[in-house]
Amino acid sequence: MITTSNLSKKYNGISVLNIESLEIPKGQSFGLVGNNGAGKTTYFSLLLDLIQPTTGFIDSHGIQVNKSEDWKPFTSAFIDESFLIGYLTPEEYFYFIGELRGQNKADVNALVAQFQDFFHGEILGQKKYLRDLSKGNQKKAGIVAALIGNPEVIILDEPFANLDPTTQIRLKNIIKELAEKQGVTVLISSHDLMHVTDVCERIVVLEKGEVVKDLATSAATLKELEQHFSGSETVL
Repeated sequence: MITTSNLSKKYNGISVLNIESLEIPKGQSFGLVGNNGAGKTTYFSLLLDLIQPTTGFIDSHGIQVNKSEDWKPFTSAFIDESFLIGYLTPEEYFYFIGELRGQNKADVNALVAQFQDFFHGEILGQKKYLRDLSKGNQKKAGIVAALIGNPEVIILDEPFANLDPTTQIRLKNIIKELAEKQGVTVLISSHDLMHVTDVCERIVVLEKGEVVKDLATSAATLKELEQHFSGSETVL
């Protein structure tokens, strides 16, 4: 379980995130939505100990992430292309991540082979460096790298952006498989309300750094989210 307690982040005295309490059970597919500047990436950055909280903390599986590194072996993420190593080929990068996570080349090859259709023949065997791939192909490589080593928590920031429709559909199936069949906790932020309601069993809406909605996904969720962001919610 991931537990957030009295968490805040301020820059120059201006609050960008303020979450009093939030619990994400193990194995949940969790979506975080909000407009630009809502605090989504800030929350993920705090969860990955990339920045320090102003107050409070995040606890992952009993480990306070900004006090210990013991959460790292079971956690992986792809936030953006800064997570990649541009001068490596995709294959070299996958092996590098595998080595960090205790996987040999055979282990990595076996995992990567499962995603040939996801890569569309544009990633492996191309003799290209990661920096020379398109944004979409960089994202594909980063997402698959995040799956290496059987992580228990996977964090993906805007995973559907820059992907073609076929790849988006394949990615949704990958995420559902991870959460529903493998018990992986998958956290996703997205501007795409349709995709996030398709893959997440729970969706939290952030506004100006605060939780304003916490929804169990149902057939009515997409419409409720669209009404919220269009400013046309009906008061019942």
